[in-house]
Amino acid sequence: MRTGSLYLIPSRLGDQPPLEVLPLSIRKKITDINHYIVENEKVARRFIKKIVPSKSQDKLQINLLNKFTQDIEIPEFIKPCSEGIDVGLMSDAGCPGVADPGAKVVAFAHRQNIRVIPLVGPSSIILALMASGLNGQSFAFNGYLPIDKNECVRRIKQLERQAEQHQQAQIFIETPYRNEQLLKTFLSTLKPQTRLCVAVDLTTSSEEIRTLTVEEWKSQKVDWHKRPAIFIFQP
Repeated sequence: MRTGSLYLIPSRLGDQPPLEVLPLSIRKKITDINHYIVENEKVARRFIKKIVPSKSQDKLQINLLNKFTQDIEIPEFIKPCSEGIDVGLMSDAGCPGVADPGAKVVAFAHRQNIRVIPLVGPSSIILALMASGLNGQSFAFNGYLPIDKNECVRRIKQLERQAEQHQQAQIFIETPYRNEQLLKTFLSTLKPQTRLCVAVDLTTSSEEIRTLTVEEWKSQKVDWHKRPAIFIFQP
């Protein structure tokens, strides 16, 4: 009997029509797959219904993977693959496994010799880097910076030195309601000529992507409160 595969299924970054940013291959796989591992069941069901309106919601088998999920639960999530059934792994937004708890499931699948198949879709991290004009050949994704102000400043200065030494772009994400506070911290900490890109609401009608020096940013007025954003800097 064939072993099922684990499909990594990207989702939208906003509320735009799905097939404006997602390939038809995703619709085909969602049509075929009934077993899913997701962060939020309500969000996942809404997304599946948007992609394939005719799909029966009653047939869906959904397991939740979030900060409350125990590692011991993961083998059960993947069990259908051993029975020849394909499983879909989805993030709430963007690509599963990247800045996403799905990486644990992918790692377990590899240990079980289950084929992992990533599908094409939007990644806010890569899209922002593409549009930043900063170094796309040497870059580091750092996730979230420390919440403590002093620790955050120390980390930014450390990464700025590293970026300057290696000509490396440094990439960050932040909880949307803290965007403006993080921008203020960057502007008060980074050197005046360090370039800073901010990419907001990627792939949506309100998308904004700007790369300016820190000195230039200080004269800008922005309103990014509660809007998904990626920050990238490079001296």
